[in-house]
This record gives sequence, structure tokens and C-alpha cells, in this order.
Amino acid sequence: MNGAAHAPVSEAESECAAGEPLIPPQKVLRHSVRGQVLDALRAALVDGELVPGEIYSGPALGERFGVSATPVREAMQQLALEGAVECLPNRGFRVLTRTRRSQAELSEVRALIEVPVMLRLARSVPAATWESLRPAAEAAAEAAAEGDLPRYADADRAFHRAVLSLSGNGQLARIAEELHRRAQWPLPGAPRVRRGDLVADAAEHSALLDALAAQDLAAVERLVRAHFAGS
Repeated sequence: MNGAAHAPVSEAESECAAGEPLIPPQKVLRHSVRGQVLDALRAALVDGELVPGEIYSGPALGERFGVSATPVREAMQQLALEGAVECLPNRGFRVLTRTRRSQAELSEVRALIEVPVMLRLARSVPAATWESLRPAAEAAAEAAAEGDLPRYADADRAFHRAVLSLSGNGQLARIAEELHRRAQWPLPGAPRVRRGDLVADAAEHSALLDALAAQDLAAVERLVRAHFAGS
């Protein structure tokens, strides 16, 4: 933010900032600064701009976003609570490294939570309600067609959140979304997700709505499990 006061930079943070990977400069508006920075950092995680294993300092990231170090540190502390980064005193924040095993475990846990719920919803929710979720599926498809990975990640979570909200269990929906967000962080060294893969993933949303509306329980379970395996 233009004119924002920068917090003092410690010598350790200055050294850390000097050698860290660059993130394309961005500007955020004055209102809801912390929230915008958090959204930008989450998008950078999904897009691979925040590199697993690398250390980033609050002042350096603040300069790139045009804000003071304070909202960056606050946003990074939230990411630490979400398991995306770890705080290093007097150094900054290290992006945590995921493994294929941890990714597989997330898929398994998500399936354990969501498959039974979706099967129950398939038995009880009228077809017209599933049709009302078509715009959420279409929003994900549009982001996928544009190859916009961060926007697709948001739309993908929004679709699943809309489905699970029909359960009436807010705690379940929040836990499922947290797991979903973690599943979207890329593996270190993994190639960027191709547009075609995003389009195929998005198409599974519409197929799932078809199966739910038709009360095709076997198709619902198959689609949900396959969707998680490909996340």
C-alpha cells in the first residue's frame, strides 16, 4: 500500500529476504488488507509461487504487495495454523513440503468424510436442489477453461462447500473445506497443472450433480473417490 509504514526489518530478516525466490509484485487495496494479503498468499501457494522449503520474510513480502510487514505476518500466522508454513523466529516463514504419502492420506480422509454424507444426501435431497447448484459447477468450469488455477481452486472448494452445506452440519463443512484446501497445495517439483486436467476435473462436478439427482449411489461414490484421487 502506498504510504504504508514498514515495520523495522531485523538483520536476520534482511539476510533472509536477500536470497529468497521472487514473487511477482502485486498491489492490494487499503480495505481488508490482511484478508487480501491472505487471499494473495493462498493463491501463491496453489500456483506454486511460494516454493516448498523456501523461507520468506514479512518485510520482503510486504514490499512486493505494497503493504507493511504487519498484515503479511498476520496472514502468514494464519497459514501456519492451516499447516501451510512454519514460523522461524527472526527469520520469517518456511513453506512446508508435502509428500505423495501425505497427499494420499488427505484423499483418504476426505473420502471417509464426504462419501457417506453425499450418499445420504443423494437419498434425501430432491433433484431440483441439485439443479440449483449448477451455477457453482459452471463457475468452476469457466475457471478451468481459462487455466486459472487459483480461481479454479476457489471455485472447486465453493462447489464442495455448497454440496456439503445441504447436510446441515456446519462443523463437517468447515473441516472438509480445511482438508480440501490442504489437498490443493502442489507437491514440490510437480509440473504446473495443465488446463486440460483442470477441465476434466471440473467436468466431474457436473457428472456428480447428475448422479446425485438420479440417486445413482454407485456413480456418486465412484465419482467422489475419483475426484479426490485426482485433486
